[in-house]
Amino acid sequence: MKRLLAIELQKIWLNKASRILTLTYFILLSFIALIASIKFDLGVFKFHLAEMGIFNFPFIWHFNTYIAAILKFFLAIVIVSMMANEYSYGTLKQNLIDGMSKKELVLSKFLTVVAFALASTVFVFVMSLLLGLCFSSYTEVSIIFSDLEYILAFFIKLVGFFSLCLFLGILVKRSAFALGFLLVLSFAEGIAKGILTFKIFPDSPIAGYITQFFPLEAMSNLIVEPFSRLSLVKTIGTQIGVENTKDYGVAITTILIVLGWIVALNLLSYKILKKRDL
Repeated sequence: MKRLLAIELQKIWLNKASRILTLTYFILLSFIALIASIKFDLGVFKFHLAEMGIFNFPFIWHFNTYIAAILKFFLAIVIVSMMANEYSYGTLKQNLIDGMSKKELVLSKFLTVVAFALASTVFVFVMSLLLGLCFSSYTEVSIIFSDLEYILAFFIKLVGFFSLCLFLGILVKRSAFALGFLLVLSFAEGIAKGILTFKIFPDSPIAGYITQFFPLEAMSNLIVEPFSRLSLVKTIGTQIGVENTKDYGVAITTILIVLGWIVALNLLSYKILKKRDL
């Protein structure tokens, strides 16, 4: 397995575009720390993000994983290109000639997906821990390491999303088409969700029960938006009479749904590659 992973990482590193995108992704992740320096001082109106509690433990785990997940599209391009380049450069056929099986080929790609997700998760964990220790008002060990399920959710979310990208890369063979298909899928889920929510099952939870099984929706549900948890937002909501009943936790059912998609997408990737005449 180490050999398979080493081969894939070497291919990515030797590709200039993939190397730049990967480095850009991790550099942008580190920019989350710059949020702490954002200040506005307009006379009586003073605004400092770090003082709003976004870097307080345990909220920081929720906030940073949500923000970091937005940047996953940089690595999505790398994952899609990783498969598309196999067709473009003929390395896929060469690997098979050299004795690598199609099963090993898909496994090597999946190991790369897991490696990227794991590296991202460790990076976000360390960065969040350091930021929290610098800015958090709460530094008790029990508080620091509570809500770590967001770190797990972040890892599963990346593995799921990258597995989808890998599947699309195998399915359509071209990076641009695969990314376009991903965009179409996003729009299709949004339209289907709107129809189910407002047309077919208005004022009913049935739409939510159905849409939670959509792949992108399920991945999105792993980490919901954290902004309405902020005390300032809650205060404003209370003043205008808006009651916040949102559940911000990481649901076990959502984790199981995404894990199911991870298994299904990788099995489909293998089935497609196995049947395809290369």
